[in-house]
Parts: sequence; structure tokens; C-alpha cells
Amino acid sequence: MTGTIGMLGIGIMGSAIARNLIKAGFAVVGYDPVPAARDRLSEMGGEALASPRDVVEAAVISFASLPSGVALAEVIEGAAGVVRTGGSGQILIECSTLPLSAKRAALVAMEGAGKTLLDCPVSGTGAQAATGDLVILGSGDEQAFARCGPAFAAMSRRQVYLGRFGTGSIMKYIANHLVTIHNAAAAEAMLLGMKAGIAPGLIYDTLADSAATSRMFQMRGPLMRDENYDTPTATMRTHLKDLSIISSFAAELGCALPVYAAAEQLYRAGEGLGFAARDTASICAVLERMNGFDRHGGASASTTSYPQS
Repeated sequence: MTGTIGMLGIGIMGSAIARNLIKAGFAVVGYDPVPAARDRLSEMGGEALASPRDVVEAAVISFASLPSGVALAEVIEGAAGVVRTGGSGQILIECSTLPLSAKRAALVAMEGAGKTLLDCPVSGTGAQAATGDLVILGSGDEQAFARCGPAFAAMSRRQVYLGRFGTGSIMKYIANHLVTIHNAAAAEAMLLGMKAGIAPGLIYDTLADSAATSRMFQMRGPLMRDENYDTPTATMRTHLKDLSIISSFAAELGCALPVYAAAEQLYRAGEGLGFAARDTASICAVLERMNGFDRHGGASASTTSYPQS
């Protein structure tokens, strides 16, 4: 064993991080209000505890992967929150995509309790987290960030220190801005090819290693090709939460993002069409429906494919 690490939030991302930490030899203790999530941690070899306070008392370094600013406030300042932990010097690595206001409020509470909060969102999907293919976008106390190096190395492929607290979140907003557009572009490309009568597998195989590719095309293109949307590594609902944060941040800066704004509407349409719980790759299905295209309908294919000369 190389020490004990805490995990607060054991959802898609949190459970993947915990699994890699355990694989690297760390003992992992964790908490999640959902019983099934706590069971998941126990099944992978970790130990589920009764509260965030218990986790931070057992581990000097802990990760948090949480769904909302409300959840972060409860973890930090709730009746059994991190600030109720005895002693000082504990480090909490906040990995979620949340509004800066929520993270800064948590920072004030943590500093008041003699503890360190790092703002370290991760760039990558749940599938990438499962293989440790994440990039840490770190900000906050630089010495604390350095102390967390072995834990970071166990669950990510790259760690970037960006400076003062909050810069990590801003960089994550920028990263997700690109992810939003690239995913939508991948779906449009798949649709365009299928409407022209080209098989989705051939579209993917041809473009995945071409000048036109992107990391999102490589990650989500196979899901679009196979219509594999029901085992999500990032749901449409979660991405919509991120989109709201990015849009608000851009509005605060007075920064117009016309390409992003157009892409955002496709995800909103997906929610309206019932895709909220499915993988964000299902934006391809959203575009197919918007175009009245049925990739399995022989008659539709013959009438919508590109006319042959």
C-alpha cells in the first residue's frame, strides 16, 4: 500500500478514479449519499464510510467528484462536512465542473477550517477516466498540488498546474466548449455521410485517422456508428449542466460564442426529445430525427441519398 486516499462522490467519474487509485496500490475510503454508489466502492475493494467528515479524517488527501454546487456546499459545510473534521492540513482535490462562485465559497470555508481546497477539474470522459486517460487542470496552492503528485499520477496521464485557484475551472470551461462543438461536428459529419448513402462504419474508419479527425470523433464516433447510447460515459443531462455554466461564464465576460451557441441548441433539443439520460454521442440520433432520416429504413435511404450521375 502507498497510503490512503479519500473519494467523495462515487458516480461514473468518481468510481473510475477510485478504481485506478486502488489498482495503483492506494487504500481508498469514500462516501456517496447513494447506497448503490457506496456498494460499488466496496465491490471494487474500497471502504465506504458514513460521511465526508469520516473520509477526510481517514485520508490526508481526498478527491471530490460532485454533481452540483449544492452538493459541494453540503460536502464542505454540512452537518458531517469536511470542515467539521479535526486537525488541519488536509487537502481536498475538487474535480467537478461547477460554477466558480460555488468553488470560491468552498475555498473560503476550507481555509477558515485550516484545510486546503484545490480546484482541479479533469478533462476526459468516463471511458477515459476508466483507463486513466485524464488531464488534470490544476489550480490553487502549488505546494499542495505537488504533494498530490503520486495520487494524480495514479488516475491521470497528464497534470497541468495553471496557477491561482479557479484557473483550473476556467480552463475546463474552455475545454468543454471545444468538446461541445467537436461532438456536434462529429455527429453532423456522420449524418451527412449516411444521408449520402455511405455506411456509418465506412465513414468512421475513413475519417478517424484523417486530417478531419478530432479526439471526440475518435471517442464518440464508434458510439454514433453503432447507435450505442445506453451505457453513457457522460450523459446529455450532465453536459447540459456544463453548458449552462459555460454560457453564464461567457455572458459575464461579454464574450460572444456563436459557434458554441449553435451547437448548444442541439443538446437542448436532445433533452426535449428524451435523450437526457443517454450518452452525449446520441446527439447524432437527435440530428437524424431533426432531418427525418432513418438509417435503417431502406425506402428512406433510397430517397435521401446523394443522386448518382
